[in-house]
Amino acid sequence: MHAVSSAVLAVTRHLSVREVLQVIVRAAARLLDARYAALGVPDDEGSFAEFVVEGVSSAQWDRIGPMPRQHGMLAAMLRDSEPRRLADIRREPEFEGWPAAHPVLKDFLGVPIRDGEQVLGLLFLANRRSPAPDADALPASDGPSRTFSNGTSAESDSPSDSSAEGDSAADGGSVGRRGFSERDQELLTLFAAHAAIAITNARLYEANRELTVVAERNRLARELHDAVAQRLFSLRLTARAASALAERDPARAVRELDQVERLAADALAELRAVIFELRPADLADGLAASLRKHVEVLDRAYGARVVCEADGAVLLPEEQELVLFRIAQEALHNALRHAGARTVRVRLAPAPDAVVLEIADDGRGFTPSGPSADGSSTGDTPVNGAARGFGAGDPPANGALDGFGAGDTPGSGGPNGLGLVSMRDRARAIGGTLSIDTAPGRGTVVRVEVAL
Repeated sequence: MHAVSSAVLAVTRHLSVREVLQVIVRAAARLLDARYAALGVPDDEGSFAEFVVEGVSSAQWDRIGPMPRQHGMLAAMLRDSEPRRLADIRREPEFEGWPAAHPVLKDFLGVPIRDGEQVLGLLFLANRRSPAPDADALPASDGPSRTFSNGTSAESDSPSDSSAEGDSAADGGSVGRRGFSERDQELLTLFAAHAAIAITNARLYEANRELTVVAERNRLARELHDAVAQRLFSLRLTARAASALAERDPARAVRELDQVERLAADALAELRAVIFELRPADLADGLAASLRKHVEVLDRAYGARVVCEADGAVLLPEEQELVLFRIAQEALHNALRHAGARTVRVRLAPAPDAVVLEIADDGRGFTPSGPSADGSSTGDTPVNGAARGFGAGDPPANGALDGFGAGDTPGSGGPNGLGLVSMRDRARAIGGTLSIDTAPGRGTVVRVEVAL
């Protein structure tokens, strides 16, 4: 069970579907000391959307040819959705042969990866390297070398091209009682249940990331319209007025032209800020250095004071660092664009068994309308008293909500909109919690905590 737990932990550290599949295959092979392992994710066209292997080199995989289809043993497993444990897969009636470069597979253990009634994939192992610790392994059997693959039938007593990979027709099952046991089947079935959760979570994470990208594009489109486009429209009207006044009131025309210059400078600054947010995050120097660099740019671009206190000793996996950076970007954007904040502080620091990211501003604040991401109330309880360290901001204007845009409607970026939802979902995806500490006139603190 300890081995299963270790394998499960290895899988759950990853977020992308492809990485999760690769780690599942690798962990399963190590779990039962199998020379070969594979995981196929079926599609709706009789093939596999994903097919990941372990124990086969890239060069050999290229020589094997096209991805296998859903027939033979693979089709039988998809149809029956039941585990298969075989002493020699080559003797099974569902066997349909393999290409010349395919390695020799003998003892075989396959289990479906299921989410309820849906089969997410097929996980199978072949050629156990060492005897199973219990004594119920299926007896070895002799016979012509045959196995399953993508429809090319072949029979031989020894592999043709696979011998270069160190295989033999008798490898992995012809000595003693080497092969997969009933206990092996139970362990792999248990592991497959956890693998199903990991695959589902990774798919949800990627779907949420796609939705977040769409939401971010919509937000930037609104920013371009609300900020840059409106300033350019004002610039155009002011330029027209200056042109009309040039002959009859030159002094006023000069004042209008000064206003044109200011509007153009403001529009350029807004456009640069939006372009800066569109740049991909560069975390090559680590999260702390990237946050400091980002804050320095914002401090120059905006009238508010933006400061960063980032502990360079904080080290996290790249995926978690990227998510925390994106959350900081979102919170900073909200504080600088919508909250009327005069000072914004970013703090990244270690905590007992965790890393904490805080973005605190002295803007308008708002009345929380729901629970925070960690399930706690987002009322007046301060987060380490950070929000109280700033002066009280101006009262809310036009219903603007500090840190979340103007309004509390879905999609507006309000506490119930995509702004908080996006940050909360990002935090959850990396196993973190996000909480909001705010009140009208008291500013806002966004706090993210990620366990180490």
